[in-house]
Amino acid sequence: MRHAFEIRDVCKTYGKDVRANDSVNLTIAAGEVFGILGPNGAGKSTLVQQMVALSAPTTGEIRLFGERIRPHDRRVRQRVGYLAQRPLALYDLKVREAVVATGRLRGLSAGQAERGALELLHAVGLADRQNRLVGSLSGGEHRLVGLATALIGQPDVLILDEPTNELDPVARRTVWDMLLARRAAGTTIVLVTHNVLEAERVLGRVAIMMQGRIVAIGSPGELKESAMAQVRLEVSLREDAPVAPEWLAQGRRIGERRFSMSVRRSGLREVFAHLGDPALSAAIDDLRLTSPSLEDVYVAYQEKGERTDG
Repeated sequence: MRHAFEIRDVCKTYGKDVRANDSVNLTIAAGEVFGILGPNGAGKSTLVQQMVALSAPTTGEIRLFGERIRPHDRRVRQRVGYLAQRPLALYDLKVREAVVATGRLRGLSAGQAERGALELLHAVGLADRQNRLVGSLSGGEHRLVGLATALIGQPDVLILDEPTNELDPVARRTVWDMLLARRAAGTTIVLVTHNVLEAERVLGRVAIMMQGRIVAIGSPGELKESAMAQVRLEVSLREDAPVAPEWLAQGRRIGERRFSMSVRRSGLREVFAHLGDPALSAAIDDLRLTSPSLEDVYVAYQEKGERTDG
């Protein structure tokens, strides 16, 4: 199998005590759609910055299509389209200039870069803003400019950090249509995101990062299978309902009067006994019982990490 990325024993430390990445080992196949999930501070962005040669591992190595990456490696710039969470370098450029300049860095001729930029700006709905400064745009528009710079020149790999943040539903659908078209053409896509439900529909495999380490890796189906001993219970209470009973309040609050909890299948009899209480039954506005989602797996690992850290 041909690998787009091979990450071997990568550690990234700052000073004496801060280890942002801790013995990360990972391979991403060429043409794969791969997800990196984790909370803030998990080490995702630090890892990605090393994958795009903006910084170097303290120890270990990263290879792109079999060749070791060096800091500020020109080959990476030409073969990898990168959308940072906050691409600050674009702020002082005009929209068209930012996309054209990136195309030129990726090896396009002046004419190819101009044509590619206009095509992409039309596709993301920013053709009428091509002469405005990137820094003057809204957050969602700025995100779309960053996406255009990542896509120009048809790079072999796309690494996208929260690509749909701040986008309205129409723009979000446009972005996914463009990315799915690139996937169909064989582009390797690495998606860094918190939006687990959105990502689950497109990811082939996913790695969950906690505290600088990869704690789980596999297909969404494989990760969910590991949690199949549990189901998720969601309960919404009416506005005039009394205070939530203690057993329900121990779940995760996902709204003012809405609770979610993971329940082992062996414990469902006890849950149904609670729900059979006439006072609670009258107070319930909505109830859902579902099999685990990738979000449930992610939350379970995060809660486990928080308990271990505590």
